[in-house]
Amino acid sequence: MASARKAAAETMERTDAVIEVLDARLPEASCNPMIRELREHRARPCLKILNKSDLADPAATKAWLKFYNAQPNVKAVALSCKKPGDAAKVPDLCAALAPHRGTRLKPLRMMIMGIPNVGKSTLMNALLKRRAAAVGDEPAITKNQQSLALNERMTLTDTPGLMWPKIEHDSDGFMLAVSHAIGRNAILEEEVAAFLADLLLARYPALVVARYGFAVGNMDGADVIAAIAGCRGYKLKGGEPDLEKAALALLQDYRTGALGRISLETPQSRSAMLENGWLSVEDCPQTGET
Repeated sequence: MASARKAAAETMERTDAVIEVLDARLPEASCNPMIRELREHRARPCLKILNKSDLADPAATKAWLKFYNAQPNVKAVALSCKKPGDAAKVPDLCAALAPHRGTRLKPLRMMIMGIPNVGKSTLMNALLKRRAAAVGDEPAITKNQQSLALNERMTLTDTPGLMWPKIEHDSDGFMLAVSHAIGRNAILEEEVAAFLADLLLARYPALVVARYGFAVGNMDGADVIAAIAGCRGYKLKGGEPDLEKAALALLQDYRTGALGRISLETPQSRSAMLENGWLSVEDCPQTGET
């Protein structure tokens, strides 16, 4: 990560607009503070893309767009990088941020940045209309920077996913793990799934009921994991419930959108977390679909 940061800082000198790809379901938790420092040091405008917006709660996404578009030198949009029509909007949005560039003599130089597994390479491929960057449902697929011409007036640089050395807030770490920005070897799936289940009970209980068919009542996150194991028939040898398999099933249902459109944070819940130092899902606003 240190070498990737150094390379990004050097490329930033030759960049006109930064494209920061965020996960629409957890925009601030998926926002690397080092990226903000690098672009602000060079006073580079930023297009914040709330990717995977088709998986996020529309009400939460609307609030996030208002939040980011109120910031100086920032333009925010919600889209899905997997949809060619959505990705096609990006060059013109960047051109509006750097109107002094975008000619044959002075091409618009764009740089895609973000944390691992957030959709940077998917965006790169969609813009180039070919598979120029490796993609996959695992963190840290992209290993090195690569710069390519988008057309005769624009160039595009893809960068490796940048994580920061220490995640300050525990809840951010859990949200990143829930959304698979942190590799499996760094987390305990059952703890991560229990965090997600607690959040779902607080904001989206009806989606849990609709997906798994049991009443949530006075359950907590651990109870939900156990109930999923029971209703799905996940058992270990000896008949004990297979909680790890149930935890993975819940996480996969969230990641693929099988549970429904879910956001893990809102500007309001983020503000509460920063004040308290921990995300208390019971105190978060009920923004989810019921």
